[in-house]
Order: sequence, then C-alpha cells, then structure tokens
Amino acid sequence: MTKLRLAIVGAGPAGIYAADILLKTERSFDVSIDLFEQLPAPYGLVRYGVAPDHPRIKGVINALRDVLDRGDIRIFGNVRFGEDITLADLKKHYNAVIFATGAIRDSKLDIPGIDADGSFGAADFVSWFDGHPDVPREWTLDASSVAVLGNGNVALDVARILAKHAEDLLPTEISDNVHAGLEASKVTDVHVFGRRGPAQVKFTPLELRELGELRDVDMVVYDEDFDYDDASLAAVASNKQVKVIDRVLQQWRTRPSANNAGGEASRRLHLHFWAKPVEIKTDAEGKVAAIVYERTEPDGSGGLRGTGELREIAIGQLYRAVGYFGSPLSDVPFDKKHGVIPNHEGQVLAKDSNQRVPGVYATGWIKRGPVGLIGHTKSDAMETVQHLVNDQGSWWQPEDPSDAAIPALLESRGVKWTDLAGWHRLDQHEIALGAPHERARVKVVPRDEMVRISRGE
Repeated sequence: MTKLRLAIVGAGPAGIYAADILLKTERSFDVSIDLFEQLPAPYGLVRYGVAPDHPRIKGVINALRDVLDRGDIRIFGNVRFGEDITLADLKKHYNAVIFATGAIRDSKLDIPGIDADGSFGAADFVSWFDGHPDVPREWTLDASSVAVLGNGNVALDVARILAKHAEDLLPTEISDNVHAGLEASKVTDVHVFGRRGPAQVKFTPLELRELGELRDVDMVVYDEDFDYDDASLAAVASNKQVKVIDRVLQQWRTRPSANNAGGEASRRLHLHFWAKPVEIKTDAEGKVAAIVYERTEPDGSGGLRGTGELREIAIGQLYRAVGYFGSPLSDVPFDKKHGVIPNHEGQVLAKDSNQRVPGVYATGWIKRGPVGLIGHTKSDAMETVQHLVNDQGSWWQPEDPSDAAIPALLESRGVKWTDLAGWHRLDQHEIALGAPHERARVKVVPRDEMVRISRGE
C-alpha cells in the first residue's frame, strides 16, 4: 500500500482539523502525520487569541484535544519553521506539507499619527492578556480614556478586557502578570469606533451581550446612531443575527447611562457608530492625546460616505482591531498585499507564474485570510485535503521517510522540542496551579519554563 508521510506546520484548529479529516478520509493509501508548532503548546489562537473569560471556547479545545489524544498524530512543539526545520528538510522526509500558520499580525491602518507612542495593534494586546510567551510580560495601562478601532469580535474582546475589573477575571485562566497589569489599570472610559452603523457590525450577538453584563461598567450608546436607513431596516427585518444585535442595543438606549446621561458605574464603555478615524493627535512628547473622526452616513447603495463633520475625543491610548494579517514563511510563496500564501483551493501557487507548487498546500487563515469562524476552518481544511489526496502523482519522493528521522534531525540541531506527553505535563501543571485558588488554570508564560515542564526537566 502507498504510504503518505505528511507534515503540517501549525497546530492550531486549521492544522489539527486538516490532520483529522485526512485520517478519516476513505483512501487507498496509508497515512502518517507530523504536526510542527512553533510554540511549546498546541491550539494556536484558541489558546492565545481568545479572551480568557470565554469559557465556551473550552468546547473547541476539548474537540482538538480529542483528535490529538487519539495517538495517531505526532506533534513537535517549540519548533520554528525556517529556523529549526526548513522546507528542504520537509522535502527530504515527507511526501507533502500543509501550512496552517494562521494570521497573527495586525493589519495596518494608514492615518496620520497611527504609529504614535501609546498606539497599539490589538493582536499584541491580545497576545499579552492571553499569556503568549513571545511578548513582553508588562503592559502599562496608564490612560483613563482609551480608544478601540473596529467593530468585530476582536475589538469587543479588547474593549471588554480594558473595561472589566481585574478581580472579575480571577476565575479564568488569566496569568498572574496579566492580572497584576489589569489591576493597576487607570482606565475609566473605553471608546469603540466603527465606520458603519449598528446594523452593519461584524461582531456576534453573544460578544455584544457579554459587554452589557460587565459589573460596574455603564454601556453608553448614542441616539443619533440609530436613525436607520432602508438598508439597515431591511437587515434588521431579514437577518436573525442583526435583529438580536439591534434588540440588545435598543435595550441599552433605555438605560440611564445612554447618551452619557447619568450612569453610576465607575467605568464606561462607549460605542460610536458611523465614526471613521481620520487622525490621531499627539502631545508634545509624541504620545497619543486625541482621536479625530469623521461622521459617516449610508450612501444609499450599501456603502458609506463621509459627511465632512469632524469630531475629537481626548484619549491616552489607542488599540486598532481592524483585522489580522499573515506572515511570510521561508521559501514559501507569499502575497504581501493580502497577507496569505497564494493558492487555488489550498494548492499553493508560485508567486509569479501562478503554476502549482507540487507537494505544498495551505489551509486556514494563511490560505483564505483572517475571516470566518471555527466552522469555516473545517470546510476549508476539507477542500485542501481533497486536493492533496487527488494529487498523489505529484507528491514529493522523500529520501528518508522513517519515523526516526525527524527526532534525530531536531536533536542534532539542539532543538528542545516538546511532544504530546509533554503537553499533557504542562496542561496538568497549569491546572494544578489554579486548583488551590478555584481557578480553571494559571497559564505558564515564560517559554523556557513551558519547555522545561513539558520535557520533565
């Protein structure tokens, strides 16, 4: 029977789903799969891109854990593609590779002042509050008024963590350094800006409802933003999700805090719709001092246009949550404009000729861009895997496809890689750290400590 030795780079949902789908596919060949992950722990953005106060994401982690725990997929953690292992290495030991490296950088926003001191990408802040090992441990929250740009789920995650009281995060898996940083926060007002109206937002009803449940935080919405045009009314009438979002926002309009009218909480979360940021003003030291935005309005054909009316709000920090962007990989084609690996339904294409690159595939956000939820990732992986199966004639012919080759290679290069048993050790260690305090877990943050615990050293 033909043997397929497959490497998958990236052990987040996209990579794990691709492995699972392939192993469950009816096929005429035998499969063995190795997952490579640059972090010592698996699950990608499910572990390092979702706010710690989202317990429902545990369901996703449980599903991913079940796949890995079957024992038919090897995982090599703490292995950086392009440094510890290269494309040439993979060609020597595998028939094909699927890249599932996701998108972890922030998309750029080109307005004056956006790079001022105190202006941050949401991805960096999310990585910090999720205990990512490769970002600084400290985050200074020394401004009382902050802005969040964007109307997607990441923007609401950032806004919620900024507005929430640190003690209310203690039951979660928040790491100690993050709790200390949030406890020292001087934030009292969080302003969220979206270019479009309430009926055109990208976040989900669940994310929105969670904002309104924050303890000692007033929700502030503005009546002027709810003068709906025909397109907005039609969206509310025809789309169940938009209808629920509208219902939540309309309820908030009846609260004492609406329009800044007399709320009693110590913190406020303001939602500004029809607000397009045009400039970030700075003080004499080059630090963020204010945001200037233009009021927008519907253009009658599903888009928006500026009204020419400019407004200004004093802020001390800014977080832009306007989308994620993929990162280039060594020796792999990359589309700099869209932040993805160029591909046709997951088959990687040469950058200039649009010809297929044999043996190289992509799935997840590095394939399609940072859009869609977990469900999209499964169908995405299925499409890529189907092409991989059908392309049997163009697989690589490896020199040494033996199971022992990769551990020997990594060892010869001094790579301290972690495996599935190591992840179980780290997982149990984090749970044990949380148990005395009735917390789900306490994340271990330093990379070297994660590796040491994983390797039982």
